[in-house]
Amino acid sequence: MITVIGSINMDLVVETDTFPKQGETVQGKLFTTIPGGKGANQAVAAARLGSQVRMIGAVGDDSFGIELYKKLMSENIDVSGIVKTNNSTGIANILLHNRDNRILFVPGANFDLNKEIIDANIQLIRESKLVMMQLEIPAETIEYVFTICQEHAIPVLLNPAPAANFKKEWMNQITYLTPNETECELIFGADWETVLKEYPNKVIVTLGSEGAAYYDGSKIVRIPGFKTTAVDTTGAGDTFNGAFAHAICSGKSIDDAVEFANIAASLSVEKFGAQGGMPTIDEVLARLGGHEV
Repeated sequence: MITVIGSINMDLVVETDTFPKQGETVQGKLFTTIPGGKGANQAVAAARLGSQVRMIGAVGDDSFGIELYKKLMSENIDVSGIVKTNNSTGIANILLHNRDNRILFVPGANFDLNKEIIDANIQLIRESKLVMMQLEIPAETIEYVFTICQEHAIPVLLNPAPAANFKKEWMNQITYLTPNETECELIFGADWETVLKEYPNKVIVTLGSEGAAYYDGSKIVRIPGFKTTAVDTTGAGDTFNGAFAHAICSGKSIDDAVEFANIAASLSVEKFGAQGGMPTIDEVLARLGGHEV
């Protein structure tokens, strides 16, 4: 069982031909509401690939919260750890232009995810094969989960986004850290190749269309990306994380897990929406060449 502890948002997506400048108003092309949040996205990515997934998080007592809760249920995710609070459901305002995106995140109920909620779900955490978190929930909650996972020898995968919320003192409590190239350099203040050598088999840096890389203790291993035509890159990182978690929990090596995750991410960008493009296990295996994961 993979337990995801993280954010649940409604993505408010605007597609435009022009990013507005300061003080400028431009006409958009399309507006869509799409289930999102890094936590929910990564839970969906892993569940679509066949993992048993439970979600611990918080939504508001509003229409977005009801819709998001039902959506996670429809993906066969255990939602018993999701609570409803008096705050508004979190949202992400996503501006899409020319296959690029800019995101403004308003946490809302996600920041109500506190120690008390974790304590109420502590048995679920203890039963986990892996715990996956991101940085769209309070830092003190993340630190509390680290303590629980260390006590029970549960591996932790942390996706450090948004990177500004990361604390380097967490590194001893993290099993896998999955920043992209920009996040890696922001967090550690060094180029990603230098960082990888400091944390063998722990930091896996994603490099967009170029794939991903890690240091195996003797050399930097680069796993190439799968070339594709991108329609929407919004959920690529979340798909990578969910797929990597699925593969690792299936007993695969880091090398094989990264290859699997790269292919899943490449499939995800071929469709619109963070969760909308997340592939099934059959789709990934078809592109992987039929090798079982």
